[in-house]
Amino acid sequence: MTLNKICDVIKGASRVAILPHIQVDGDCIGSSFALALALNAAGKKARVILEEQIPTSYAFLGEEYQFYDTLEDADNFDTVICLDSGDEQRINKRMSLLASCKNTINIDHHITNTKFAKYNYIDEKCAATGEIIYRLITLLEIEITKEMATCLYVAIATDTGGFRYTNTTANTHMIASELLKTGIDIGDINRKIFETMSMQKLKLLMEAGRTIELFADGKVALVCITRAFIEKVSATDQDVEGLSSLPRQIKGAEVGILLTEKEDEKVKVSLRSNQYVDVSKIAMFFDGGGHQRASGCTLFMSIDTAKQKVIEKVLEQLI
Repeated sequence: MTLNKICDVIKGASRVAILPHIQVDGDCIGSSFALALALNAAGKKARVILEEQIPTSYAFLGEEYQFYDTLEDADNFDTVICLDSGDEQRINKRMSLLASCKNTINIDHHITNTKFAKYNYIDEKCAATGEIIYRLITLLEIEITKEMATCLYVAIATDTGGFRYTNTTANTHMIASELLKTGIDIGDINRKIFETMSMQKLKLLMEAGRTIELFADGKVALVCITRAFIEKVSATDQDVEGLSSLPRQIKGAEVGILLTEKEDEKVKVSLRSNQYVDVSKIAMFFDGGGHQRASGCTLFMSIDTAKQKVIEKVLEQLI
């Protein structure tokens, strides 16, 4: 499936539902809002359909662009576009929208994407789904405004860790350069998405430091955050999300693991690597997915058992 074919399908649409994945991050929310802005500018009726509140770091986008709804408010769409979702489970309750629409489109950059829509465009060479949406808007011959550029910059900057991760390419910088030409305030944007945190997240960082364990002579670093502690400090899922890259930042660590206890017998596993371990293989073993350097999965067991099983699999990949 080519991006030009996706463009043709979108050109024939009139009412479009845009679905970012659950537990939204900067890439999916930025890409979703940028595409909604573009399609609305082209005379279509586009809405972003969410199941949760926009995370604090990206709330300024939601405050600026009031075109998102909950599932209860969603109806009469002829086209659904899923963004940055590796599989149907990431769409969660909104799967009913895919079943009711004639055209379903899946745009993503995860190599493990299951291609669950009628029309699928997956480009794992892109650092972020935001890069694909930039190209899509350009192919649709819609002028990229400062507002769209702000959303796309959030998408690309967050999924590249502020252009620090190894997924950053020359093309990534080229797109960022084009976005800067619209006059976006990258100082203000970067402060909001990288340098602002809640007191709850600060407390989680302190707890993460207390629970760090090292394995394989320091090549593997693991952090466990229990549900009890999350409730104790009144933290949200959004506060926890930002900890995923912390373990691999320890000097000498190749793989970083964050285990988050969501509820009894349910643990979210976030895997990150620095140079050579393909953590997507580990995630896929546990029915998860993602990228070579950033992946995840969910295990339905106690956090202690999850820790044991994940460490075993990670150590196999180090050999």
